[in-house]
Amino acid sequence: MDIKEIQSLIKFVAKSGASEVKLETDDIKITIRTGALSSAPETTTYLQQIPVSAAPAGPSLTPASTEGTGASGENTDASSPEEDSRYITIKSPIIGTFYRKPSPDKPPFIEVGDNIGQGDVLCVIEAMKLFNDIESEVSGKIIKVLVEDSSPVEFDQPLFLVDPS
Repeated sequence: MDIKEIQSLIKFVAKSGASEVKLETDDIKITIRTGALSSAPETTTYLQQIPVSAAPAGPSLTPASTEGTGASGENTDASSPEEDSRYITIKSPIIGTFYRKPSPDKPPFIEVGDNIGQGDVLCVIEAMKLFNDIESEVSGKIIKVLVEDSSPVEFDQPLFLVDPS
């Protein structure tokens, strides 16, 4: 099994509503547990199904957006789509834990304002004790990091805004 097949399996299990799936072959053994099990608090962070629609909105906001949303949500929402429409959103291809750095003692892969090229590593997402490099599929300038370091992320959750110009 390659990493793409494992990622597809994780996505399928998360969407199916199953509480636990075990897969064993001659050379690999995989167990995926979703939020339905209370005995596995670490895995519930990765694969919660019901809170998914509400959860990404809170952690994906930057502190400035959180203040704007709390005080005057209409003003922030009215200006964001206009500004964000010219940017490309890089989204999470998998469910897991988002890390901006390759290790705790290293600097982040990218910072706001950095120019990136196609194939550049932007972050790492840990899923099932595997660390997956997330590479850019576009070139441009990082405008905003939408997720805090060491936060859980869901499939298709926005991670970065990139100005392609």
